[in-house]
Amino acid sequence: MDHDVIVLGGSYAGLSAALQLARARRRVLVVDSGQRRNAPAAHAHGFLTRDGESPARIAELGKEQLLRYPTVTWLDAEATSATRTDDGFAIEVRDHSPLHASRLVLAMGIRDQLPALPGLRERWGRHVFHCPYCHGYELHGGPIGLLATSPLAFHLAALLPDWGPTTIFLQEGVEPDEEQARLLDARGVRVERMPVEGFAQSDSADLRLADGRIVTLDGLFAPTRGVQSSPIPGMLGCAFDDTPVGDIIRVDMMGATSVPGVFAGGDAARAGGSLAFAVADGVRAGVAAHRSLIFGMEGATS
Repeated sequence: MDHDVIVLGGSYAGLSAALQLARARRRVLVVDSGQRRNAPAAHAHGFLTRDGESPARIAELGKEQLLRYPTVTWLDAEATSATRTDDGFAIEVRDHSPLHASRLVLAMGIRDQLPALPGLRERWGRHVFHCPYCHGYELHGGPIGLLATSPLAFHLAALLPDWGPTTIFLQEGVEPDEEQARLLDARGVRVERMPVEGFAQSDSADLRLADGRIVTLDGLFAPTRGVQSSPIPGMLGCAFDDTPVGDIIRVDMMGATSVPGVFAGGDAARAGGSLAFAVADGVRAGVAAHRSLIFGMEGATS
């Protein structure tokens, strides 16, 4: 067997899982395609000792520290498929020979499906955000907008006034029910029903409405639906949970998937994530994978 564990994905959850296994002196390989969900963001917030730092630098530092362990190897490549074998798993990697391991940790993350508003993708992570806990404080209490393209937006709308005066822009026939309308009113959220046509300036969150009005904003929030970054969890037969923010890999309390020997963590296995959650999920999955090597599949999460 080439490795005890292969970790697919070298961002925060994958790094954290691999670190636990490295400290258990296990042979671990990290296969990383170089994609991070938060790559457009210049700063990460809410993570102790690293608040306000570059998320890219946090990932780089994690990799540097991980690779100090002699049982860790790293492969910059894209894993394209995975299958079960008699003694573990075989991983096909683009432009590389097949890889084999006794256990797998899935940490490939998700991709955000963004609303179809011209200019939004270019502003993603700079002027348009999905998480106020990650980016709301830096708007300094200024005017905030929320693009409501689905009913999921109303929960977020009730939170946002703690970060600044909030306007919700109802799009595509989305309307609050009576209870949601009462909550919006109680929280002081202004409701705008005029469709949004686009952004008013080249480098801002200001919106242009269909009637020609310009709404000045310090930041715009837009709920997204996540899509699994890799087809591998489905290839392996992992069960998924359908959540309001997308399908996520089903895991138990220790990060074990429905497939024996396969563990998962990070945004691919959590409805609503953050850097701190991803690191914690990686610890959980890495520890469970290690336990399974000793106690077998049934003892991994007991």
